[in-house]
Amino acid sequence: MTQRKAKLTLAALALVCTLPVAASYLAYYVWQPTGKVNYGELIGPAPLPDARLAGVGGQAAVERAELNGRWTLVYVGPGNCDATCEHALYASRQSRLAQGEDMTRVGRLWVVTDDAVPSPRVLADQEELRVARADPSWIAALPAAKEGGRLILVDPFGNAMMRFPPLADIKLVIKDLKRLLKYSPLGRSES
Repeated sequence: MTQRKAKLTLAALALVCTLPVAASYLAYYVWQPTGKVNYGELIGPAPLPDARLAGVGGQAAVERAELNGRWTLVYVGPGNCDATCEHALYASRQSRLAQGEDMTRVGRLWVVTDDAVPSPRVLADQEELRVARADPSWIAALPAAKEGGRLILVDPFGNAMMRFPPLADIKLVIKDLKRLLKYSPLGRSES
């Protein structure tokens, strides 16, 4: 009787030890999760070149080093801003403002791909937006820059790491950015 009880105890102990391992193999190889948490598409990371971008509309030139230490929402598109462009600029502004006290950790940049100068009407409500003329090396480095209409998120090391669809859902862009700022110490000031 005690020998049978000992065998049952040993079998139960073996089952308790092997069950989590078997369950993890099943979960990894058979029932893989298909959902994702982020709205934007993770890319790269694609490092941006050190090329200096000429300022547009009276703004100073943008040095690549200015992007270091902050998350930057970059819009790449022509200077004649259409509805998609206006939506992207609005989305970047609202995403930055929605971060509250962390908004200083977020920068905004419009890389103009042609010789046009953005109209003052478009720039009127765009606080803290840097506008610079595109350099071919930047266009080559930014994923989906040629597609246009997309916001691209650049990390504090100067790597393009996420892109959002054209006419992106602003609330979901805000949510992605908020999550990044919450869990990443990058771009926080040393106080």
